[in-house]
Amino acid sequence: MTENPFFKPSTLVYELPPFAEIREEHYLPAFERGMAEQLAEIGEITANPEPPTFENTLIALERSGALLRRVRVVFENQSSADTTPGVDRVDAEISPLLAAHRDAIHLDAALFARVEELYARRAELGLDPESLRLLERRHTAFVRAGARLDADRQQRLRGLNAELATASAVFRQNVAADSKARALVVDSAEELAGLSPDEIAAAAENGRALGHDGKYVLSLKNFSNQSELASLTDRSVRERLLAASLGRAVATNGPLAIRMSALRAERARLLGYDTHAAYVVADETAGTVDAVDALLARLVPPAVANARREAAELAKLAAADGIDEIAAHDWAYYSEQVRQSSYQVDAGALRPYFELERVLRDGVFFAANLAYGVTFTERPDLVAYHPDVRVFEVFEEDGGSLGLFLGDFHARASKRGGAWMDELVTQSGLLGRRPVVYNNLNVARPAPGEPVLLSWDEVRTLFHEFGHALHGLFSDVRYPYFAGTDVPRDFVEFPSQVNEMWMVRPEVLANYARHHVTGEPLPAELVERMAAAEGFGQGFRTVEYLAAALLDWAWHSVPEGQEITDAEEFEAAALAKAGLAVAAIPPRYRTAYFSHIFSGGYSAGYYAYIWSEVLDAETVDWFERNGRSVRESAEVFRRELLSRGDSRDALDSFRAVVGRDPQPGPLLARRGLA
Repeated sequence: MTENPFFKPSTLVYELPPFAEIREEHYLPAFERGMAEQLAEIGEITANPEPPTFENTLIALERSGALLRRVRVVFENQSSADTTPGVDRVDAEISPLLAAHRDAIHLDAALFARVEELYARRAELGLDPESLRLLERRHTAFVRAGARLDADRQQRLRGLNAELATASAVFRQNVAADSKARALVVDSAEELAGLSPDEIAAAAENGRALGHDGKYVLSLKNFSNQSELASLTDRSVRERLLAASLGRAVATNGPLAIRMSALRAERARLLGYDTHAAYVVADETAGTVDAVDALLARLVPPAVANARREAAELAKLAAADGIDEIAAHDWAYYSEQVRQSSYQVDAGALRPYFELERVLRDGVFFAANLAYGVTFTERPDLVAYHPDVRVFEVFEEDGGSLGLFLGDFHARASKRGGAWMDELVTQSGLLGRRPVVYNNLNVARPAPGEPVLLSWDEVRTLFHEFGHALHGLFSDVRYPYFAGTDVPRDFVEFPSQVNEMWMVRPEVLANYARHHVTGEPLPAELVERMAAAEGFGQGFRTVEYLAAALLDWAWHSVPEGQEITDAEEFEAAALAKAGLAVAAIPPRYRTAYFSHIFSGGYSAGYYAYIWSEVLDAETVDWFERNGRSVRESAEVFRRELLSRGDSRDALDSFRAVVGRDPQPGPLLARRGLA
């Protein structure tokens, strides 16, 4: 297939993939050739008769696999953002092959021998700090991948990795299919009473798009508590919506989660660790299982106590409606009533002030310019992977080119739930590449001709994901192995959480929070009430999150050989043991649709959000108290942390900004747990 667009580097600006030329039938041949080419390149490294050097081994390894990377990043994007049955079939076929390919490299004895020899002589090689770190991190990766195992154990490891890769693809596809199938369909707008007119119109448009003409459809977000629960006045509709969400993929993914947990436990033991959690955390900033246990255990009691105080407030309002006990489908609704009655904050009334285009340009982009001096120019001449996707060129303050940012903001049937960032081209000084990054959200599409209005949580998500985008755009490293967001999992959420602070900075909020019809700014007194209302609900949000984090931790603290027969029973027991069996607050993700940990790279790592928030809260506090201007502070943050990727120890980058080790005080105060 000489016409396959993946077979040669893109000639487009920044090597943007040539999406206009890419077809489904190009993927499999490109994967096959890409894997073969990289193995041939590895063969050249190991066949080199010269003694191993940094150049002929590590640099050669960094340069290998160009074709495979070109196809992989595009395919992974499409399989998440615009999948089809054909793409799903390729995903199922290629996932175990890619796992086998990674093993073929990491378990190549001759290649590891060269890396090991260089590692043993690292002190005498005269390497600069980034090059020395590359050698050390590559060596660690080989060892953690099983390079020191004997042949029999390596063979078993290959089998485990292949089965896990297949299971992960199946889990992902099951969640997508059942989330789509369980979308709530109602016959009349009256059943959606409490939603704003634009939300009801969006539900009607969603119904039309999904083949339910004349009906209204609420598609499921990837988390448990659906956002509409805060507004729907019909209790039975709320109950149906939450039941649909909580019941996703139980029959298919429950047994799969049990199997994946067992496979990961066996693999961890094979590699010398007691559990998968111990294996994962050993290479994160947390370092040990005990460190994670200590943080989570410290947070649970005050979070549950806080949630129970909130429940007492909710019960007062619910009693007036004849409800004796708050159920899970009631919590968000009565929380919203408390915010309205106690703080005079109506979430629905806020939406007209958050029009997507204005939030993007006058909020997200404005804040990036304010802090870092960068500017954004839309490039409608550049073709993206879907008509919804917008392409922006990013420029430095002096006019120099920085990279491309792609924004894909709308929900569609072919896109998985949630929000995320990834890269299509990774920055590298070695390879002379500048970054191409993208953000995906799932904002409901409005009726034709109507504006796209965001909830407060969607505004937060937009700023959060753009924080990841800036982490990728500002990358300034030599080796692609270290670029952008390729940092420890329990560090990667930190920069994106910091970027959320700009959404409420007075000079930023005043610039974007304007009524989409009148242009009037969000009233100052409402801003103050919103700040006060943010405190209410921290108990719920913390318990909801901790339940998911500890559920993940429980699945991956299972030792090899422990038998689990029922996923729902295991889940209930794990939450009870953790002190988080709060019936009215389901985990943010239940096992059967916990894609982060069973198909998304966060296994034994969902604690990362709260671990990163310790660093985030400290850094926001530093921005406010360090005596520098916003621009000066942001430049320190960019130079010492955002630009560094994993080219030095992540906590060293944190210390270079804040000046000391992280402390949990600011986080505890933020979450009302101090």
